[in-house]
Amino acid sequence: MPRISLVNAAQLAVKSCLRPGDVAVDATLGNGYDTVFLAESVGSAGHVYGFDVQCRALVSSYQKLLANDLQRRVTLRLASHADLLQVLPEQVQGKVAAVMFNLGYLPGADKTVVTRADSTLRALAAACQVLAESGVITVLAYPGHAGGDEETERLTEWLCSIDPGQFKTELLLSQFDKPGAPRLFILRKRPDLL
Repeated sequence: MPRISLVNAAQLAVKSCLRPGDVAVDATLGNGYDTVFLAESVGSAGHVYGFDVQCRALVSSYQKLLANDLQRRVTLRLASHADLLQVLPEQVQGKVAAVMFNLGYLPGADKTVVTRADSTLRALAAACQVLAESGVITVLAYPGHAGGDEETERLTEWLCSIDPGQFKTELLLSQFDKPGAPRLFILRKRPDLL
């Protein structure tokens, strides 16, 4: 399997289907880098919804959006990605062109606050429901930290159970060849088979 920058690979996968005016979701805000990328990509006519359970992530993301004058394109929610279906407005459900997940912990914050397999799998199931035809979901997973191995293992199992008639899945490995290295999962909705 190819070994490339996984952040760049996730952005390339999203760029391949995201157009100005689209709706996108950053399921795990973190420090806001994916949020800014998505807000730039959807243009002034599009919109991004961002989720995180930590206030610090919302503040960091909002500061980056402000610095780039992108804040009007984004709605930030202090909520778990597992609550995506309940929080995302009904009128955009089924119209989301891209959903990005960056699992693990918030860099520079409390490393005991991490994404968990149960909530991540609920969030992924919800993301599949709200995704538009030809939409894409990227999931950057980090085994090698507390809870990361289990989350990545369960994510891998879940992806193997996805109906290949509805989604094409792809796995990209990190440039570092070790078991705890990050990995990127890409799910593409198949419009021709729906």
